[in-house]
Amino acid sequence: MKDLRVIFMGTPDFSVPILKSLIENTNVILVVTKLDAKVGRHQELSFSPVKKLALEESIMLFQPEKIRNDYQVILDLNPDIIITSAYGQIIPKEVLDCPKYGSINVHASLLPKYRGGAPIHHAIMNGEDETGITIMYMNEGMDTGDIISKEIMPILDSDNAGTLFDKLSLLGRDLLIKTLPMIINGTCLREKQDESLATYAPTLKRTDELLDFSKRTLEVFNQVRGLNPWPLAYIILNGEETKVLECEQSYENFDKNPGAITRILKDKIGIKTADGEILITKIKPYGRKEMLVKDYLNGLKDKTSVMVSI
Repeated sequence: MKDLRVIFMGTPDFSVPILKSLIENTNVILVVTKLDAKVGRHQELSFSPVKKLALEESIMLFQPEKIRNDYQVILDLNPDIIITSAYGQIIPKEVLDCPKYGSINVHASLLPKYRGGAPIHHAIMNGEDETGITIMYMNEGMDTGDIISKEIMPILDSDNAGTLFDKLSLLGRDLLIKTLPMIINGTCLREKQDESLATYAPTLKRTDELLDFSKRTLEVFNQVRGLNPWPLAYIILNGEETKVLECEQSYENFDKNPGAITRILKDKIGIKTADGEILITKIKPYGRKEMLVKDYLNGLKDKTSVMVSI
C-alpha cells in the first residue's frame, strides 16, 4: 500500500496513532486539520496533535477555517482515498466524491449508535458495557454512511474517557490497516445503517458537566468517569466551582435530600443521591492543582463547614 495516495483529516490525540500508521504503510500526501487554537491566560496559539505530527514528518498541511468553502487544494491533489478521524468539520460532497476509493471515517462507536462528536464520553456516561470502532464510507450526513468493518471493545468499570480514548485509538489504527486492502481490491462489504437503531452523541455542553445528585448513584459515578480527564465534572463546594476527578459508589441509606452532604470521612466527602451516595475522593478546587480529598480536608480549619450547593 506504499503507493496509495492518502489525504488524512484529523485533529486530536485520538487521531495521532492512526496517522502514524498511515505514514508507515501508505503515501500520506496531505494532512488536513483544524485551525490553531488560542489557549491559556496569554492566549498563545497551540497546534493540534495531528499538526505537530505532520510537521515532524514534513507532510504538507492544510488548515481551512471552513472546509465547506475552501477545499480546492484537496481536489487538485487527486488523492486515491481520504481518511478521516475526529476531524471536527462536516466535509462537502465535492471532497467526499473526489478520491478513486472513496472517503472513509474511523469512528469511535459501534454505529449506528453514538453518531456525533463525543461518542466515547456519552457511551461511558450512559453506562454502556461495550463500545468499539466502526470504519465507514462517508456521505453528507453525520456518521450515516455505509459500514465497512467493526470491532467491539468492552468498557471496564475502571475505564474513564481518557483510558478509553487511548484504547480505541489503537483499535482504530489496527482495524484501519486490516480494512484498507479490502477497500482497495474491492472485496469489502457495505452495510447500510439501521436508522431505527441510531443514537447521538453531541459535543459536550457546559450543562453536561454539573453533577446532578437527583440521579441514581451509578449515573453520577458514570458521569464523573465519562468526563475524566476532560472536560471534568464539577460541583459547587464551599461556594467555589470544584472539579470532581474520582469518586466511589455507596448505597448506605441516609435520611437526607439528594445533594446533601451525608458524611465527611478522613479521605472522602459523601453526597446523597437518589438511591445512595457518592463518595468523592479526588478533586481540583478552583485555581488549584488536583488533589486527594484527604489533602483538601487536611487544609481546612473546620471540616464540619464543608457545604455543597445544588
